[in-house]
Parts: sequence; structure tokens; C-alpha cells
Amino acid sequence: MGTKNKVRNYSTDTVDEMVNFSLKLWNTNRMSQQVITKEVFEFLKDLKKNNNKEWFSQNKSRFKAIETEVKQLYQSIKELMEKHDTIERLKMFRIYRDIRFSKDKTPYKTHFAGSFSRAGAELRGGYYLHITPGETFVAAGFWEPNKEDLFRIRKELEVDASDFKVVIGEKSFKAIWGNLIGEGVKTAPKGFDKEHPDIELIRKKQFIFVRNFTDKEVLSKAFAAEVDASFKAIRPYFDLMSDILITNLNGERIV
Repeated sequence: MGTKNKVRNYSTDTVDEMVNFSLKLWNTNRMSQQVITKEVFEFLKDLKKNNNKEWFSQNKSRFKAIETEVKQLYQSIKELMEKHDTIERLKMFRIYRDIRFSKDKTPYKTHFAGSFSRAGAELRGGYYLHITPGETFVAAGFWEPNKEDLFRIRKELEVDASDFKVVIGEKSFKAIWGNLIGEGVKTAPKGFDKEHPDIELIRKKQFIFVRNFTDKEVLSKAFAAEVDASFKAIRPYFDLMSDILITNLNGERIV
């Protein structure tokens, strides 16, 4: 018995309904959220030109004000997300770089970043927001699945990748998130047929989606709501992957 015996209904209509709901959520929330000001980008641009401890020390109070503003934005997004998902933790990454093993000895990152972790073993997938002039993006998915999870995903795709392809191929989903990206092995993972029709999916080691934002979009009043709507739109993918990772190939719960 395999995946085809599971009770799932990832039709294009189902995915489309969930994505459309995310757009309605965006319209509801867009007018009242924390915004990013141009001072954030100005600071990051200045830091890129002056990435040294002396300059940073002289501008420490400026950094603290900017950091507070950015943290408020992330918190605002977390509160929006909690209306439709269970978020266990918001983690803001420090601006200080670990240069111990790096050829690049500049001491500071020239971006702000944070991740949103879902709660519990049944809710799989992670969210990420990266803010920097000209290269702001959100990402969602599975960056480094552990050995067991990666094998389980690959076995699912080997047996039947149809649900997976329906979810990630739905038109309104792709309009927001584009195509699946992520590193993979060169040919086929050990124990898998390199001639399998879905080997391009099976050989992946990461299962990630990315959406880019322009600086104008980041500085708009609607940015927090747009990020939240994007994260909401990824849910059909997260729901499917969670279903896969908490069951075996017979559809029996293992978590």
C-alpha cells in the first residue's frame, strides 16, 4: 500500500481557495501595520560603505533606533500570522557577523533577518524574512530537513508525486511564490532510480520557495500585510508536507 491510499484532496480548487483567502486577509490588514521607513535603508547603505567597528560605534544610537523599528515590524507580522497559524517563536538574527572562519572579515551584516517557527511536531515548515536595499525577500519551506525527513519526502515523491505537483503547480500559488528551488544531489540519491520520471524532485536536498520585494514595496504601508499574505498562501504546501512527515507511506500516523 502506498501514498495513493491516503485520504487527501489537494485539488487545484482547494489550493486556489486557500490562496484567495490569503489575498482577502491582506486587504483586511494592510492599512494598520508597522512600516519600514527609508531611514532603515539609509542606515544599511551607510553601513555597507563603512563596515568597520569605529563607524558602527559612532552610529550605535542610530543603529539601536533602527533596530527597534525593524523588530516592531517583525512583531507586527508575527501577530498577523498568529491569526491563521500557530507561531512558536520569532527569532531575530544579530547584526554581528561570525568572522572566525570567514575570509570576509567585515564585522557586520548589511541586512536585517528573522525567522518564524511553527509550533509542535505536526506543523512543519519555516518562514524567513530578509530585509536589505535592493534584495529584500521572504522564503518559506524546508532548508535543511534532517536525514529521516528527507528520506520520507523522497519516498513520497517516488511513490506518487501527484499531490505535490498539484499544490506547487497551481496558478495562483505560482503567481505569488514562483517555482520550487533548493540544492540537490547531482544524479539520484542512493537507493533511488536515476531514471524515475520525478527524479528532478527526488534529488532535491532543500524544498524552498522565495518571493522578492522591491524597495518601494518594502517601504509601503502594505508591506507587513503583503508578507503575511504570502506566508498564508504557502499553507497548502506546508499542510501537504506536514501530512507527509507525520505519516508513513501507508498513511498511518507516526507522530
